[in-house]
Amino acid sequence: MREYSVPVLVDVPSSANLTDTVFRRAEQEPGAVVMRRKLGDDWSAVTAGEFRDQVAGVAKGLVAAGVEPGDRVALMSRTRYEWTVVDYAIWSAGAVSVPIYESSSAGQVSWIISDSGAKAVFVELDAHEATVREGASELPGLKDVWLIEGGALEELTARGAEVSDDTLADRRASRQGADLATVVYTSGTTGRPKGCRLTHDNLLFTARNVAGGPLERLFTVDGRSALLFLPLAHVFARIIEVVLVETGTLLAHTPTMKNVGPDLQGFRPTFLLGVPRVFEKVYNTAEQKAAAEGKTKIFRVAADTAVAWSRAESTGGAGLALRLRHRVFDRLVYRKLRAATGGSLWAAVSGGSALGERLGHFFRGVGIEVLEGWGLTETSAPSSVNIPGANKIGTVGKPFPGVTIGIGEDGEVLVKGRHIFDGYWNNDEATAEVIDEAGWFHTGDIGELDPDGYLSITGRKKELIVTAAGKNVAPAPLEDRIRAHPLVSQAMVVGDDRPFVAALVTLDVEALEQWKTAHGRTGADLAALSSDPEIVAEVQKAVDDANRTVSRAEQIKKFTVLDVDISEESGHLTPTLKVKRGVVMRDFAERVNSLYR
Repeated sequence: MREYSVPVLVDVPSSANLTDTVFRRAEQEPGAVVMRRKLGDDWSAVTAGEFRDQVAGVAKGLVAAGVEPGDRVALMSRTRYEWTVVDYAIWSAGAVSVPIYESSSAGQVSWIISDSGAKAVFVELDAHEATVREGASELPGLKDVWLIEGGALEELTARGAEVSDDTLADRRASRQGADLATVVYTSGTTGRPKGCRLTHDNLLFTARNVAGGPLERLFTVDGRSALLFLPLAHVFARIIEVVLVETGTLLAHTPTMKNVGPDLQGFRPTFLLGVPRVFEKVYNTAEQKAAAEGKTKIFRVAADTAVAWSRAESTGGAGLALRLRHRVFDRLVYRKLRAATGGSLWAAVSGGSALGERLGHFFRGVGIEVLEGWGLTETSAPSSVNIPGANKIGTVGKPFPGVTIGIGEDGEVLVKGRHIFDGYWNNDEATAEVIDEAGWFHTGDIGELDPDGYLSITGRKKELIVTAAGKNVAPAPLEDRIRAHPLVSQAMVVGDDRPFVAALVTLDVEALEQWKTAHGRTGADLAALSSDPEIVAEVQKAVDDANRTVSRAEQIKKFTVLDVDISEESGHLTPTLKVKRGVVMRDFAERVNSLYR
């Protein structure tokens, strides 16, 4: 078996827990600004002392409310300052946090609360409380529902006023590295989500070795700051939250994607994290804006120049002519793109699915280096990541310190390290299926390691399509290329047990608005546009582009453009924008069958 290891860089003591840094920094630097929270249109500073006091106040309230060490407390909210306060308060009380996506259905919420045995839950909005109450009759163990927007944090702080500092210190000291910190339920593209048990050591070991090693520059530069907008219920954003707190990087939150643009302008972060769809939308929006201004040709030449410059940087550096052209477009185009992100952003981390090589080169050429990483909930988020100065675009980087990655005989990516989860909650059988006797975690991803230790992910074992002719086809690379087209929202490749590979494609509703104006279709609805010859021709271009990357047997022979978009709200995407293939196949079975008639 081919494998690659990176030695541990930061050894975390077995006695350490996630709350240590919050309380230690407040003692050493009480006036240091560690976060900013948005109040109205203004960003208000939060010092280390203020954050510690708010965490301690809510934690004491939890103690007064009867929350005991090891108890599970759920948290259902959008990404906001109060999430981080509650998260650390739960840990400070010695309890275990159970995040829930704010978009979850009543059935999903009921399952997570009942399966985890949570005795209390924080909810952000009235709508979230109503979702919890809908299934409350089936949750006899649920004692409290605390509404954040209803003043729950202030009420808990008042309730815990009689709890002493010594009592809270004892609660914090009761938790060590091996103790459970959180149960994170996978977003689940198939079946019920499983709860992943992550310990204090899992998260601390990961955070300190990532921040002290491959991504150190992001968290040590002067003026470092980060804006979080991905759901904190997802382990990717959650580990970044921990990294930012551990490193003292200035942190701000944005609750919805609609706020991201204005908040980037107002907060001006140096660092960002996102999923590929976020970066695709940034690129597509810039291209659409250029088209609306009659500058499509200039933008495309500028984009090609950015990609060419980045590729040249990977192979020894750009020549004089390319450097001059790049400098010209930096003044005309790239500077405006950077300004749209606040003007200070120079790096981002992308995870969740493949970014795509062209997009990675484009952003580096523009002056914002997107560092692609890879991991799963079971690996405390990252197992590998690219680093500034050694970013091999098209890969997901090397293992971070303390991690070993191997490739099994069938191509499956295997992982070892202290970041590997403690097992599935209430499901020892499922745990035994993914962790073998040698301690390898079987990820279910298919990949390759190059001689330098860089990992490339080529697909998921369970998602491999086997055509009637016996050809194995990995759908993800094809889908990523199609989705990169400005007019495409989602793409799903099909063909299991079928004579050839085909695809379902949906259109991006926002992108269509500008297209309709430019092409005289202002009154057309999505149903009409899905069969519009010009739209179909554009999708064909995207399919042709994807087909150029694979063999003839793997190429998409037919596609259909759906007259609806698929989304998280429609039940076809997970909160991290992964396609629920089984649900799509069920709901659009007739459209799939029509491709093979």
